[in-house]
Amino acid sequence: MEQNQLDRETFSCLICLDLLKDPVTTSCGHSYCMNCITKHWDEEDHKRIHSCPQCRETFIPRPILKKNTILAALVEQLKKTGLQAAPADLHYAGPEDVACDSCTGRKLKAIKSCLVCLASFCEKHLQPHYDVAPLRKHKLVEPSKNLQKNICSRHDDVMKMFCRTDQKCICYLCSVDEHKGHNTVSAAAERAERQRELEERRGNIQQRIQDREEDVKLLQQEVEAINRSADKTVEDSEKIFTKLIHLLQKRSSEVKQQIRSQQETEVSRVKDVQEKLEQEITELKRKDAELEQLSHTEDHNQFLLNYPLLPAPRESTHSSSINIRPLRHFEDVTAAVSELRDKLQDVLRDSWTDISLIVTEVDVLLSEPEPKSRAGFLRYSCEITLDPNIVNTWLVLSEENRKVTWMNQDQFYSSHPDRFTGWSQVLSRESLTGRCYWEVEWRGRVYVSVAYKSISRAGSGYECLFGFNDKSWALFCSQNSFSFGHNSIWTPISAPVSSRVGVYLDHTAGILSFYSVSETMTLLHRVQTRFTEPLLAGVFIGYEASAEFCKPK
Repeated sequence: MEQNQLDRETFSCLICLDLLKDPVTTSCGHSYCMNCITKHWDEEDHKRIHSCPQCRETFIPRPILKKNTILAALVEQLKKTGLQAAPADLHYAGPEDVACDSCTGRKLKAIKSCLVCLASFCEKHLQPHYDVAPLRKHKLVEPSKNLQKNICSRHDDVMKMFCRTDQKCICYLCSVDEHKGHNTVSAAAERAERQRELEERRGNIQQRIQDREEDVKLLQQEVEAINRSADKTVEDSEKIFTKLIHLLQKRSSEVKQQIRSQQETEVSRVKDVQEKLEQEITELKRKDAELEQLSHTEDHNQFLLNYPLLPAPRESTHSSSINIRPLRHFEDVTAAVSELRDKLQDVLRDSWTDISLIVTEVDVLLSEPEPKSRAGFLRYSCEITLDPNIVNTWLVLSEENRKVTWMNQDQFYSSHPDRFTGWSQVLSRESLTGRCYWEVEWRGRVYVSVAYKSISRAGSGYECLFGFNDKSWALFCSQNSFSFGHNSIWTPISAPVSSRVGVYLDHTAGILSFYSVSETMTLLHRVQTRFTEPLLAGVFIGYEASAEFCKPK
């Protein structure tokens, strides 16, 4: 077996590691396949110097290669005896491997590198490090191609020191030369300290990994809980709505049955009267015929004799005429059902707003943090338009219902149950939920506000005025100062006055913030609460004042 291995190595090309094909031998005595050495030298043509891949002997000019006929004959003879191509032996070092520094000729792969010897060794040449006592103290590591980086380029000595001042590895001579007076320690000591730091950092990272894995488990449980809750709620809601539908269908059926019953009763009554009238008509016609016959009797005595014998017609059981009510039979029922439908639509609309709000308030994770820049706030910008049915009659809307201005006379708007009658205020058309941001350009004295839709509208009491009740929040703006009000509690704000105010609302998180907008965003006041209804944007306009809800940009 060893002889076969030797034969394979002897007759193998040192470039392709296969049995020689068209073998050639260089003047230095090494043999290669003709194609292999030709390609190798082709790659060296630009250097004008050609070398042996094995011993690195150089040739000038490029040698002319001729087939080694004796070697070719031996290879052919060995092939006939069953010798196969030499396999790529994993013990030999390839281009990507670390080669043994002690091997001569074709080098074996290194299995360890020594940080003291600054060399790498194959299994055979590493053995002294296990057998010789002084060598056993050397530091062995996995094979490395970077051993030379441990040599000081200035003093050609192993860098066993570390300069903490310059944060670099140095040799002993460096520590007494250019790094003299610096804070230096042995590389081992620095490594030990950095190792402790590393272990600490790893510990922190592993703890964070553990915490995050726990968070992931909690989130997965939360996902399952959300899905269970949503599925159960959908099922329950469908049952409730199905019952409502059945109830409406039942009521529809009852109304239909009642109408048909009343229809039958009234038709029966009318037909009964009609039948009796027809009987009376028949009897009257018979009497009329007898009277007509008697009237044609020519014998006076016979006429006078028979006339008293005719019975007088019976008194009619009905009035001489039938009184019919105006032609409106069951139409009033239709009107009543329509009124019920309208009331149900109102209830469903108002209830749907509440239901929708409750659905959107399902938020298991913490809300996103409040933006830090105007660009961040503008991501949540929304366009606000003011409602003409709500605006007080001393105010006029313009700029596509985004601007409101105080007028010195009544505008005589049509009456509307949602209109503010006592205070010069207006609210938006849009209901605000989720995260919203808008800006108001103001002049004069105004209250930039938000309010529940249910805020009172009629009269001049505080229950209608922004900032003076528990249904509204208001920032009072004047040329000299700002102040914030809610439920009649007002807080002065010390901040530079600007003519533009930004309002940020996170309805789910219960955050309402007012900002002074100029070149920078200055927080004026922040509210943290729980909003129980959708909010509307609003503004109170003082004497000769105006406010415009700016278009998002």
